[in-house]
Amino acid sequence: MLSPGLCVSLLAVSCALWPPAVRAASCESVRIPLCRTMPWNMTKMPNHLHHSTQDNAVLAIEQFEGLLGTGCSPDLLFFLCAMYAPICTIDFQHEPIKPCKAVCERAKYGCEPVMKRYNHSWPDSLSCSELPLYDRGVCISPEAIVKAEGPVSNFVFVFVSVDRCRCKTERMCLKTYVRNNYNYVIRARVREVRNRGLEPTAVVEVKEVLKSSLVNIPKDTQTLYYSSSCLCPPLAIGEEYLIMGYENEESSRLLLIDGSFAQKWKDKIGRKVKVRITCQCTHTQTARQQHPLFMP
Repeated sequence: MLSPGLCVSLLAVSCALWPPAVRAASCESVRIPLCRTMPWNMTKMPNHLHHSTQDNAVLAIEQFEGLLGTGCSPDLLFFLCAMYAPICTIDFQHEPIKPCKAVCERAKYGCEPVMKRYNHSWPDSLSCSELPLYDRGVCISPEAIVKAEGPVSNFVFVFVSVDRCRCKTERMCLKTYVRNNYNYVIRARVREVRNRGLEPTAVVEVKEVLKSSLVNIPKDTQTLYYSSSCLCPPLAIGEEYLIMGYENEESSRLLLIDGSFAQKWKDKIGRKVKVRITCQCTHTQTARQQHPLFMP
């Protein structure tokens, strides 16, 4: 296992480049239809859900087709395929690589509210708690995959966390807000940022709650939990922000995981966000009435 904090570079070479003995003994081509669009073409059974064959895995993952059809999270399909058809590389033949914890959290906090509307909960078998953090272990996430140039038959995938603590800058617009399906939106002043121990946090004073979904958010001091020591999105002590993130209903926590958004507060921005939240709620209610969801 690579030590925490070091850059993790994993090279996964396509089937055509591997010795025949390695291909036969360890990896097999991905045959699960939902996962054929993923940026890897080799997997290994049993998978992380203990399915011994891909045929068994197909029957299980197909139960999520209805949820995928709602578009509740852009990370859901990647996460499911990383669990049901885990990437198999020449460097990690004995233990398939797991998806990063933040990928699971983004999928869960985007889609669990949809599941609850139909009396379903996020499956225990897909729990995020035991998955590795992006900067403290070996795992895969969509943003860490780069495709090398060359013919498709001889592609190479590089999984890398170089410059891992460079936070993404994303301009807030209606498309971003709808795509990321945030659970909570608050206006808050940052009182403290802590990056000690296993749970980096930010302590904020909530000034206004623009949206909440699963957790009651009083106008009081609240703790926001990061999923990585990279502390993204960055928050400056003493500044007031518009913050959008996700909620963990089980622990009643407000999360700042990958995909969360923070921008210094301006009244003009606040007015726009309120309009967008109102529009999205109206659209969601209409869509819910017209789109039946089929879940296991």
